[in-house]
Amino acid sequence: MHEKVIDASGAEHVPGAEHAAGEMRVRLPSAADITTLAEARAAIDGLDAALATLLEHRAAVAAVVQGLKPVGGFAGRSPERERQIVEAMAERAPSLGPEHLARIMNAVIEAGLAAAERR
Repeated sequence: MHEKVIDASGAEHVPGAEHAAGEMRVRLPSAADITTLAEARAAIDGLDAALATLLEHRAAVAAVVQGLKPVGGFAGRSPERERQIVEAMAERAPSLGPEHLARIMNAVIEAGLAAAERR
């Protein structure tokens, strides 16, 4: 396994280098190094934990966005902005493809909007 730190621009940082408070370090397992089902499941569990943390933070920031828009909630969705998000993600996750990423991000956006409404 190797460790990467990736910022919002997608740039990788050197492990061990100084990092800002609030930065999240995630061990990204090499699929080629996984040889057992237990190792694969442990790697997935670690990645899922990181995803959950990121999704919680994304929802909190999305709630701020909702407060800054003149029309918030589901009525304030921007198809153009959502398309830009999917395009940027497709560059970083080409094996998933834009069609799958659009469905994933739609679910993430809807969950974030619902969380913002509950706050």
